Amino acid sequence: MSAYILRRLLLIIPTLFGIMVLNFIVVQAAPGGPVERILAELQGHGVQATARFGGGEAQETGQTAQAGDDSESRGARGIDPALIEELEQQFGFDKPAHERFLQMMGNYLRLDFGDSFYQDRSVIDLVLDKMPVSISLGLWTTLLVYLISIPLGIHKAVRDGSRFDIWTSGVVIIGNAIPSFLFAVLLVVLFAGGSYLDWFPLRGLVSDNWDDLSWPARIVDYFWHITLPVLAMVIGGFAGLTMLTKNSFMEEINKQYVLTARAKGLSERRVLYRHVFRNAMLIVIAGFPSAFIGILFSSSLLIEVIFSLDGLGLLGFEAAIDRDYPVMFGTLFVFTLLGLVMNLIGDLMYVLIDPRIDFESRS
Repeated sequence: MSAYILRRLLLIIPTLFGIMVLNFIVVQAAPGGPVERILAELQGHGVQATARFGGGEAQETGQTAQAGDDSESRGARGIDPALIEELEQQFGFDKPAHERFLQMMGNYLRLDFGDSFYQDRSVIDLVLDKMPVSISLGLWTTLLVYLISIPLGIHKAVRDGSRFDIWTSGVVIIGNAIPSFLFAVLLVVLFAGGSYLDWFPLRGLVSDNWDDLSWPARIVDYFWHITLPVLAMVIGGFAGLTMLTKNSFMEEINKQYVLTARAKGLSERRVLYRHVFRNAMLIVIAGFPSAFIGILFSSSLLIEVIFSLDGLGLLGFEAAIDRDYPVMFGTLFVFTLLGLVMNLIGDLMYVLIDPRIDFESRS
């Protein structure tokens, strides 16, 4: 197994490099950039992050006709070319794209992710500052989704076709049909002072006086703030896992080894939880690391906006809009690396749950 783990770890290197190359190319092809943002602010216009040609490639003036046209338009607006050149040097756009990419990757290997263009803080500090919000949403959502979906899916499989199965299927369909952000809006209207009750706060992860509270009061305050956002995300996540659990159990219940165990006189509970559970739960439990990463980094943007939570989802969105390249690529590198490692952990969980699986012999 150690040889398989070593091969997977070595495979992370080219995979991560390829992902960074593709995203770097996409960003260079996209319009907008930090230089145009600064120029727009200097002229008193609204910030147009998408106005810059080629994601920063317009600094190579004179090399292409399009870059020349861009410079002429700037000149027509009364922008000093020396100022443009100074800004491009400040943001590092005076170098060719491939040199910027190689320099960036070299810095990342030294765990130097640079500073934000606009917030005067390092990328690491920004990520660590936003991490508590995203971890709170991701961790509690994932735990609750699993705690709800697995027992519900097992009961639906055991009582397939019963009234319980029918009405819970209706709940699952509704949960699958309503997006998390729409349910979040409904919760705000009902319970956060929208139109009816005002039971829950609508801003932040904790109250402003959190530092002055006792530890029991801090715990209560934390869960008071996180209840509605987590509930909104759970509604959107439990439906799929519930049906996956049910279908996995239905498939295993009808197999020959289950019939044999029943013929030996084993109780239904012993058959279900000693023989069926390990096989049926293999794909569900082993997928926990990937599910947590997915919820943590990709599913909370609109929830953060609705409940005024300043987390990683909002950080990444604002960095993309503002073309804050250090934040964009620094977080992409860290989260991609973390995702690849979690995928490896997911494979190892397969072996932990069912020792009969041997990836090394297959490879």
